[in-house]
Amino acid sequence: MAKKTGNLLGSWAFLVGLILALVLGIFGFGGSDPTYLSILVVIGLIVGLLNVADEETSPFLLSGAVLIIASGFGQSALVDVAWINNIFRALLIIFVPATIIVAIKNVFSLARH
Repeated sequence: MAKKTGNLLGSWAFLVGLILALVLGIFGFGGSDPTYLSILVVIGLIVGLLNVADEETSPFLLSGAVLIIASGFGQSALVDVAWINNIFRALLIIFVPATIIVAIKNVFSLARH
C-alpha cells in the first residue's frame, strides 16, 4: 500500500530531525541560537502533525514520554559531557512539541467517540 504524502513528509521530518539533533549536538548547539531552535521546533510540529497515525498514537506517546524523561534526566546526569548534553537538548526541542501535538490530537479523538 502506498504511503500518503503527509506520512512521507512526516517520516522525512522525523529522520532529518534526528540527524540534525545529532549533528547540532556534536558541533556544540546549546539551545540558544534562535534559528536552530526554530528549525527543531518546526520539525517537531511536523512530526507530531503528519507522522503519527491513529493506531500509532499510544506507542508514540509512551515512547515520546520516555524519551523526554530520559533526555531530561540525561542532561542532568551527563552535564560534564557537553556534546551528549547538547544532543539531549536538541532531542527535547524536537520531541516535546511532537508529543504535545500527538497528545492533543489523541484527546480530541477520544472526545469525538
